[in-house]
Order: sequence, then C-alpha cells, then structure tokens
Amino acid sequence: MNNYLITIIGPTAIGKTALSIQLAQYFGCAILSCDSRQFYKETTIGTAVPSKEELAAAKHHFIQNKSIFDTYSVGDFERDAIEKLDALFLENNVQIMVGGSGLYVNAVLNGFDDFPEIDESIRTQINKEFEEKGLDYLVTTLQKLDITYYNYIAENNSQTFKNPQRMKRFVEVCIGTEKPYSSFLKKKSNTRNFTPIIIGLEADREVMYNRIERRIDIMMNEGLLKEVETVFPHKNLNALQTVGYRELFDYLDKKTTLNFAVEEIKKNTRRFAKRQLTWFKRTENVMWFDYLEDRKKLIEYIETTTS
Repeated sequence: MNNYLITIIGPTAIGKTALSIQLAQYFGCAILSCDSRQFYKETTIGTAVPSKEELAAAKHHFIQNKSIFDTYSVGDFERDAIEKLDALFLENNVQIMVGGSGLYVNAVLNGFDDFPEIDESIRTQINKEFEEKGLDYLVTTLQKLDITYYNYIAENNSQTFKNPQRMKRFVEVCIGTEKPYSSFLKKKSNTRNFTPIIIGLEADREVMYNRIERRIDIMMNEGLLKEVETVFPHKNLNALQTVGYRELFDYLDKKTTLNFAVEEIKKNTRRFAKRQLTWFKRTENVMWFDYLEDRKKLIEYIETTTS
C-alpha cells in the first residue's frame, strides 16, 4: 500500500504532541488526535489539549469536536477517523495519528468489533439496577454471565470495574444477546487502505513521573480548578469520569482538601501512565524511542520504512 499512517503512542506527558507537530510540518500533513479525553470542547486544561500555537502549527482533527453532553463511542470514532483518513490520503499519502487512548488507537489500526443492537428496555432496566445496587451489581453480573471477559479485565485493567458506562455496556450485551460479551470480540475482519508505522515514546519511570507532576502543577497554575468548577454541575457525565476532574470534584464536594486532591491527581495520573505503557507494550510492530531521541533519527526510520 502507498498510504502510511504514522502513529505516535506512549504514556501521558511524554511529548507525543510536540513530536506529532514536528513530523506533520516535515511531511506536510495533518494530525488525527485519538486521545478520547480531548474530544470535548468544555474541557481544555485538564485534558492537555494542544495550545493555540500548537493547533496553528499543524492541522488537527478530533480536537474539541464534541460536547460532554454528546454520546460518542469508540465505534463512532473508528468510523469518523477512517472517513477522515480516506479524504486526507487523497491529498498526501502520509498522515499522522497521535494519542494515549489505546482502545481508540487499536480501533483505527485494526477495527472495532461489531455488536448487535440492544433493546432499549434492557438498557433502562440495567440503569435502574445500577442506581439501586451500584457498581457491585454490574461487576457480579458480568462475572456470572462472562467469566472470560471478567478475568481479562481483572488481569489487564482492573480500573475498568470502576467505570460504570463500560460495565453497563458489557452487561447489556450479555443480557440482550444471551451470549457472553467476549464472544463478539475479534470476529470482525477489517481492511485498511494504509500501512501503519507505529512509533512509541518512552522514558525512565522516574523521568516520566517527574514530567507528570510538573504538568499537573502547570495545569493548576493555568486554572484547572476554575475549569473544573464550570463543569461541576455535570460531574456525573461519563465524559467527566476521568483523572484530574474526579479528584477536584471531591474537593468541591468538601470531601477533601485542595492539596490532597492535587496529590491524588498526581498519584492517579502516574497509575494511568503505567496502565498506558502496559497496554502499548502489548501492541505489535512498535518501534520504541527515548522521548529525547534526535528527531532526525525518527524521520530517517520513517523514510526508510516508507521507501
């Protein structure tokens, strides 16, 4: 294939945005963001949306293009991203995708599994059960109906058990189809009109954690608390169930002090970065580079791969 999608992955605060802009300028192409936190126009500081200067330095897509009130799934993103890439490849056979959301990266590169439509009455009933019984209901129901996927979550990303939207989806598929959620995975064969070139950025753990803590200090100085206050009335929306917002919601609810909330953001972001690395290290055909690697070497690698 003559089309190439340079895909930049790695943990948060590692320098993916800066590298993507440098490469976009070199190759004269656009950037697709697949960071699911950056889709929403109401959140900017806490999701590390590229600055105005960065956005002006290269054409970006899927940055603050949705509202926190919108329902937007990984399947929706796959469809939209592939459609956008088809158009962009008509202009330039090299394009760039960047982001730390492993599920979204994988959806674009490999496709997302198809699931049957679920009757709305089942969704309503699950929501009612969740409101009455909480997350335990969702977790125990998934364990009972799909022990395979339950064990997969437990071994690979146990934080998913705390995500009510994801858990509701797993349970509704199990109940609505009378089949395990896991039985629908890896069934879809997807073709792509591009060859991926996957570049991973990494650093020593201490360096990575120091970069994370500095970024959060900068976010607080730039007004993260004020941003969180503006969305506080909508704190239960799925789009806001993320690091940097949950902790400050607790502070605004007078459950913690501000200093404690900030330290929790740092701790939870370090954990998030560790999970990102675990996910991405399982990704095949990644060429890993130190985050300070000479950009000329990265470009040489890309040009050798595309020649």
